[in-house]
Parts: sequence; structure tokens; C-alpha cells
Amino acid sequence: MAAVPPVCDFGWPAIDAVLPGVDGTSHSIFGHAGPNGLVVAFICNHCPYVKAVISRIVRDANDLKAEGIGFVAINSNDADAYPDDSFDQMKRFAMTNGFSFPYLHDEAQSVARDYSAVCTPDFFGFNSELRLQYRGRLDASRRESGPLGLRRDLFEAMKQVARTGDGPFDQIASIGCSIKWKDAA
Repeated sequence: MAAVPPVCDFGWPAIDAVLPGVDGTSHSIFGHAGPNGLVVAFICNHCPYVKAVISRIVRDANDLKAEGIGFVAINSNDADAYPDDSFDQMKRFAMTNGFSFPYLHDEAQSVARDYSAVCTPDFFGFNSELRLQYRGRLDASRRESGPLGLRRDLFEAMKQVARTGDGPFDQIASIGCSIKWKDAA
């Protein structure tokens, strides 16, 4: 069943954490902010919504570097229940898809909870002061990649954030698979 996150809570402060990356080192989320902002993307390896757009996510992360926007991706899914989201599978997924940004493992799911992440993909776009300015979709794709030429919602919003510090008022929420939470102990 598809999950949809709430609308952007403008000004909400980003939360830092140090998480292990698929490159074998630990990364501070804030350490990857660019001079004009940061995108924190909650994704996973198995979700058909993510798989449909992963090449576009990589493209937009790369293109946002030129705008001074950093990018990190975080997988918070329960890998015990969903083995395709294991850390080893994350390494393969990042390599296969040519990630140029850190892909971090939130095994304890604390970062996803701190961010109130809902689905994969779930994008949080912050300005240079690390205040939330965008919580919307990548583009109009769903479980299948949309046609070429779709408006690049995340990219255009973050380009505006880079130039003005403010995100667009009108935002369309992302849609995707729900975060796979661990059973409560």
C-alpha cells in the first residue's frame, strides 16, 4: 500500500546524526550540506517507487551539486524482515546505480523517526540554515518511471532554495512504499 507524507513544515530544523555509509565510513548528515542547502532522501533498495526513479534521483543529486546543494540518502527499513534492504544489498544498489552521494544505514531507525519519514522515497530539502523548505516529490513518476520531460519538482524546488533560501509554497507530496518499521519490543 502506498504511503504519502505530510506537507512541508517550513522552517523545521534538520537533525544531524552519524550513520555508517556503504563506503565503509561513518558520515555526519550535516557534513554533506552544501553552501546553499541539503537534501536528505529516505530510500531503500526494494521499493518499486524508488527503483522506478533511481536514475533520476542520481541525476538530480548530481545536478544539485552545481547549485551548492548537498545530498544524502538513508535506508531505514527493517532488513531482518526485508533482506533486500540489508547493508550488503545497499552496497550493491549504490554501486549498480552509480551513487555519487553517501548512502547511509539507519539500522536503529532513529533518524527516520526523528525526521518523521513516512515512505520511500521521502525527500527533505533544507536551505543553507538547514531549515526545511521542501518536502515533496521527485517528479510525477509513481511505481513506473514517468515519461521523459517530466517537470523535475525536487530539482526545481531546490534550485529555488539555493537562490532565495525559500522553497516553493505549492508542493506535491511524494508517494511510495511505507517505511518498514521493526516490531516494537
